[in-house]
Amino acid sequence: MAKGKENRIIITLECTEAKKEGKPVSRYSTTKNKKNTTERLLLKKYNPNLQRHTVHKEIK
Repeated sequence: MAKGKENRIIITLECTEAKKEGKPVSRYSTTKNKKNTTERLLLKKYNPNLQRHTVHKEIK
């Protein structure tokens, strides 16, 4: 196998709704292919502090 730049990078997803409500944010870690997906990810994930599914956005 040829060694080169890796296309998959590790990203962190943070809850967007918990900050508005003044509760602790939940964070998830996942990977994405930076060649195919250049924009930031938005995924619905479970927030245990709010006890519901919320939108989580990719942070730097």
